[in-house]
Amino acid sequence: MSAKYLTREQEDRLRRWETWNKRYFIFAFFALIIILVFSSQLGLSSDDSWGPLGILIAVLITPIIVLQLRLECPACGQKIGWQAKLMAPDQCKACGTFLRSKDSSS
Repeated sequence: MSAKYLTREQEDRLRRWETWNKRYFIFAFFALIIILVFSSQLGLSSDDSWGPLGILIAVLITPIIVLQLRLECPACGQKIGWQAKLMAPDQCKACGTFLRSKDSSS
């Protein structure tokens, strides 16, 4: 059985997803740190209520979940989802395609 690889266009689309995913994760990470450290000074939380802080955290985390669930194998269309973490996995579990183009230098 010969190994299957992505075409250059398919790989470029996957790398764009990885770039967006990493950039948003870094943004959300630092935003969450700042918000959590300064939440009481910003009036987002108190001893009695965490309502606004909870909503803000949910708004920052929801795009991470959406980005993960949107990822699909460019070769077969199967959702990759949580296999991915921040980067796409090396190989699709559904079709066995390597998620790099054969001539990829990276």
